[in-house]
Amino acid sequence: MEYKKQIEDLVDLVVQEGASDLHLAEGRNPVIRVSGSLIPLSKKPVSTKEDLRGYIKEFLNEDNERLLEEKREVDFSYSLTKSRFRGNAFYHQGVLSVALRLIPKSIRTLTELNLPPILESFTRKQQGFFLVVGPIGQGKTTTLAALIEMINQTRNEHILTIEDPVEYLFESKKSIIDQREVRSDTPDFSGALVSMFRQDIDVCLVGEMRDNVTMATAVTAAETGHLVFSTLHTNNAAQTINRIIDSFPSGQQDQIRVQLAGSMTGIFSQRLIPRISGGLIPAYELLINNSAVANLIREKRIHEINTVIETSSGDGMIDMNRSLAELVRRGEITVESAYLNSFNPKTLERMM
Repeated sequence: MEYKKQIEDLVDLVVQEGASDLHLAEGRNPVIRVSGSLIPLSKKPVSTKEDLRGYIKEFLNEDNERLLEEKREVDFSYSLTKSRFRGNAFYHQGVLSVALRLIPKSIRTLTELNLPPILESFTRKQQGFFLVVGPIGQGKTTTLAALIEMINQTRNEHILTIEDPVEYLFESKKSIIDQREVRSDTPDFSGALVSMFRQDIDVCLVGEMRDNVTMATAVTAAETGHLVFSTLHTNNAAQTINRIIDSFPSGQQDQIRVQLAGSMTGIFSQRLIPRISGGLIPAYELLINNSAVANLIREKRIHEINTVIETSSGDGMIDMNRSLAELVRRGEITVESAYLNSFNPKTLERMM
């Protein structure tokens, strides 16, 4: 059976329906996700075990196939002429499944993504550590791609991305860009970050902070003249800072706290919310690391950061509740959606 043609047909449907994800599994119809909702493709046949094996042969090279059998899961990227995907193949109760996330070919701008213009200021920094955070599937990678592309178009820099797998493909413009994929180009994130110090890098994108070794190296890179961007699966700025510090042994936490206070430039948290008119629109929180925030981090008063964000809109900070309330006022999202995505619904209620 021609599995590449089957995949191409499914990908055409993903693009045609404006879907973000495609799910394939033995014993069920293919399923797509559109504007956050899963939709079974009931007109497509139920996938068999043979079908999944055929798809896997198309998606994975020999090394990744071997890794799938050893680890029972593997991340990968997959490209067709018109589309590119980030994927994960995995077993559940002995059955093989594949989840694919569509990566747009073109890198959208902050304006096209409905993101605040102030994010551009973080692309003009000469050094520092900037994080985009939020749950899985909330557009973090797309936001980071927009920031990296902005640097690519406006500055003469050497940019390195370290990803697992490589998602957006950049074309060198004013900057030169090297993209390294974990496993195929480098053993791991932390090793690639250490090597960066010998590669004359100015700007680095780390696809994900997975362990404290990677975090420590990234913070050190930001301290030593590099501009570092990365992501964490956390909900907001205060939780992100706590997560980083708590990932270290107690004897190292004071040191990383001081380093973070000095090197962090900001934390941007985002949520993609169903739009009344269709599609998704972001709500967001922005923490800017000024002297007051740095002092709170050093003095172990991170619980006060939410109050700083709420009262510092004049300094460019953005409170998630205000972002949600503004979307409701503009008729972009429902009141129910705003409450579902609020970190503090009682405070949101006073704003509505």
